[in-house]
Amino acid sequence: MDSDLRLLLGLFAEEDRLKVIAALVLDGPGDVVAVASRAGLDPRVAQRALSRLDAGGLVEEIDGRWQLRLEVVRAAIRDATPPRADDPGEGRDPSTASVLRAFVRDGRLVSMPAQRSKRRVILDHVARSFEIGVRYPEPQVDLILQTFHPDYAALRRYLVDEQFLSRENGLYWRTGGTVEL
Repeated sequence: MDSDLRLLLGLFAEEDRLKVIAALVLDGPGDVVAVASRAGLDPRVAQRALSRLDAGGLVEEIDGRWQLRLEVVRAAIRDATPPRADDPGEGRDPSTASVLRAFVRDGRLVSMPAQRSKRRVILDHVARSFEIGVRYPEPQVDLILQTFHPDYAALRRYLVDEQFLSRENGLYWRTGGTVEL
């Protein structure tokens, strides 16, 4: 494992830091007192956790408000993710394989098909990234979708509109698409 990834994962290894990260992910930026309150920590403990996370490059303070540096997390995920197969259609039926080859390059969407039937093939491909029975908070959904396309919000809307994902109270779960047996 890359040493940068080890250092980043080490930041997640301590419970107080994890609570602070969760508060920043779920509730957004805030001052030390707000972050501490949302994390259920004493402000001094939260400040220590924030200082350590800041030293590790995972958070930053701007105008007295702490925020998570999601780009650091995204870069670590991107760097640690093994490259996807060159052929996204491998093992699929010929018509599905043809659509995937036309719209997916190096695991990323090059464009979203205008034709609904082709768009559904792409959305099925993306939906397979979500485990059945698991509920995902929106920030986690966004991180997963960003590996496919920079306009993750539009992709998320497509998945919900076409009933590949369902959502309620900020949580998403897979409700459609094909399943490998």
